[in-house]
Amino acid sequence: MGGVQLQGSIGGSAAFRVRVTGGVLLVAHLAFVAWLMLRPLDVPWVMPANLRPLTTIRADLALGGAEAVRRIGEGLVLLAPLGVLLPLVHGRVLAVSPLASGVRTTAAGALVSLGIALLQTGVPGRVVDVDTLLLNTAGVALAHLAVVPAARALLRRGGWAARREDTSQGRTPTIPRVGIAPWSDALPPSSP
Repeated sequence: MGGVQLQGSIGGSAAFRVRVTGGVLLVAHLAFVAWLMLRPLDVPWVMPANLRPLTTIRADLALGGAEAVRRIGEGLVLLAPLGVLLPLVHGRVLAVSPLASGVRTTAAGALVSLGIALLQTGVPGRVVDVDTLLLNTAGVALAHLAVVPAARALLRRGGWAARREDTSQGRTPTIPRVGIAPWSDALPPSSP
């Protein structure tokens, strides 16, 4: 099955509790994001959609100071918890490639952000902004880079990385290698 999973390294019931807790937190976070980003806004006018990358980010940086930090920070923080929750729910903690985990988590975050942007097209007062997609995806990637490798290292140092056999099914038997018999041994004896 390709590597040590959370279940095999921590224990079946603990792994199940961790995954369920992560799943509950993930659903709660996504429900909060949906409520925040998909409710209609009562505004007198709406700006046109921004489909050119970095246009809104440049405009925010031109504001300078605390307003720029607030606007860009909101985009980075909105989906950042997915960078931690998605690997937690997946259950592969210790023996998975850090690069593959980061790419998979970042791609999933980008897809969630894209889904929100597409759903916003039908919500009054909401406008699609490609820079929001970029900031959301960057936030997921940064949260993953900041937390997941450190958590893996902490689990490895804590002795969780020891590969323990699953004793519920017993040990897997090994079969010694058997050579191929010559044709004379394989054919039935000939009768006269």
